[in-house]
Amino acid sequence: MLNIFLFISSAFLFIFLFGRLLEKVRVPWIFASLFFGILLSIYNPFNSVTTSDTFVFLGELGMYFLLFIVGFEVSLQELKKKEKFILKSTFIIIIFEAILGSVLIHFIFHYSWLISFLVSMSFASVGEVILIPLLDEFKILKTKLGRAIVDIGVTGNILEICVLIVVSIIITSHDPNKIYITFASLILLFLLTAVFVRFRHEGEQFRFMNVDTMFIFSIFILFLFLGIGKYADATPLAALLAGISLKTFMSPRRISLIEREVKILSYGFFAPFFFLWAGMSVSIDALIKYPLVILLIVIVTKSIKIVGSYFVARKELGEKESILLGIGLSIRFSTSIIITKILFQEGLINDDLYSVIVTSGIIFNFFVPFIFSSLFMKWKIGKVSG
Repeated sequence: MLNIFLFISSAFLFIFLFGRLLEKVRVPWIFASLFFGILLSIYNPFNSVTTSDTFVFLGELGMYFLLFIVGFEVSLQELKKKEKFILKSTFIIIIFEAILGSVLIHFIFHYSWLISFLVSMSFASVGEVILIPLLDEFKILKTKLGRAIVDIGVTGNILEICVLIVVSIIITSHDPNKIYITFASLILLFLLTAVFVRFRHEGEQFRFMNVDTMFIFSIFILFLFLGIGKYADATPLAALLAGISLKTFMSPRRISLIEREVKILSYGFFAPFFFLWAGMSVSIDALIKYPLVILLIVIVTKSIKIVGSYFVARKELGEKESILLGIGLSIRFSTSIIITKILFQEGLINDDLYSVIVTSGIIFNFFVPFIFSSLFMKWKIGKVSG
């Protein structure tokens, strides 16, 4: 029987080898960890390892580090400067998809309107973790189209913060005695974030000796926020706020240095554990039971984003570019799975709905690189790197 160290070694070997194959067809390698998790959901000879407290803790750390990185992408100062086009597009495209998505979930799976809306908000979000390297590969990251896709995705993170707040309150609402602790913890988290925002000018002048020192300080802030958020069962929200706080407090030059170090640690070690953990929760029985529902969700939600983007952005970007905007915004992976995983872990949704949501995201994400590549070459908007 494998111990946890040999299991981790085997898992990373699979992720490395299969990830290399995925990259050859322009699919991000991180999908390999999710696929491995789904394989283990079918047959898992390592159940004693993957159900251990150590493995679950590593999976949770992967979730926190991913949200920490997402927090780095949210700039409160830049948000104030966003064009009306970005703010309007974010609201119309994401909210419209969330509303129609909640209708599907409510009538198909019979959840309350609130839970249906929260779930649909999760798959209405944008996977900027995949978007940025994909746009960079197509040489459009710095173009008006590329910036619009990224800016709408990053601005959508603000809506995800609201979702995480609501989820945290719902989780603790069944225990009246814990409500006071929850609100006190949430208030303290936002006060700490406000302190970092208030002293951002002092932070820009705060001189760290080297990158190592900055990294230690960043990890201290992350776990401080996690510790406070733990009292409110709001550790995902705390990780996101920790990233936002550091992004605001540190100078852009210093945050770029520390962000690189954190991303290496997150994507190179912790993130695979989270996606492996998330993939293992997928129910194969649910996939067999609801294939048409999965297809329906893919068609409806992605059509909404593409059609919505066309009508919102065709005058600003052009007709072809607005279609590509909708396709780009259809990518969802990191944050959307995190929110869905939290709802599933807390028993707010069952394994059927969780499996449907995760699978519908995988299906479209897998084909996005091919769609992007073919449309770019056909319309001669950009050039795909070799």
